[in-house]
Order: sequence, then structure tokens, then C-alpha cells
Amino acid sequence: MGIISTVENALEKWTDPLWERVLPGQRDQPEVVAELRQTCDDNTVIVDHQCVLAPNTYTLELPPDSHRRLATYKAQVQRQLGAQVCRHAAEQGYTFPGPVSVRIHAAPDDAVDQFRLYSGVDPS
Repeated sequence: MGIISTVENALEKWTDPLWERVLPGQRDQPEVVAELRQTCDDNTVIVDHQCVLAPNTYTLELPPDSHRRLATYKAQVQRQLGAQVCRHAAEQGYTFPGPVSVRIHAAPDDAVDQFRLYSGVDPS
């Protein structure tokens, strides 16, 4: 468990300044991760007593300005957020219908203050 904690701490040290640059004045990474976990939990389906199915696709919409600032780090952040979802699902005993993906997009309007999150199932 020690190596996992070390890796998590290193990732947090790398991503905290990134979130500060993307969403100045807000430390939204913990909030985004908490929302991803909650969305995963809220949208599970009990298939049988040994299988709880969780959504495997997540779309995070950011305000256009924040999305532009994140552009160069988007792939790394998507991977890290996907890893957070996978870790949470493993802790809860959830199963995914396919590979987990977290995609970050610019919101189509300026009505998004911080972010919006959608989840779904893609069996491919």
C-alpha cells in the first residue's frame, strides 16, 4: 500500500498546480474526483448478488476558457481521472461493461461556472 500512496501523493503534487492554473482561485480537482465517484455510485446497476455494473464513460464539461487553459495537459488529466474512477470502482467491487474513459470537453455555452459531468455506458 505504501507505493500506491507515494504515487498518489506525487500525482497530487503535479495536478494541484495544474488545476489552479485551469480554474484560478478554485481547487476543483478534489471536487471533480468526488463528483466522479458520486456519479459512479449513483448510476450503478445491480445485475446479480455478485455483479454491480458501473458506467464506464464520463464526460466532463468545463467552461471554454478553462478548457483552453487545460488543452496541453488534457490527455494526462483524463488518464488520471480515469484511474481515480477505476480505483474507486475496485474499492466498491463494481464491474465495468467496457474500458473506462473520461473525456474533457469545452461546454457548448458559458452557462457552466465550474464543470458539468455526464456518465454513460459504452460496451465496446
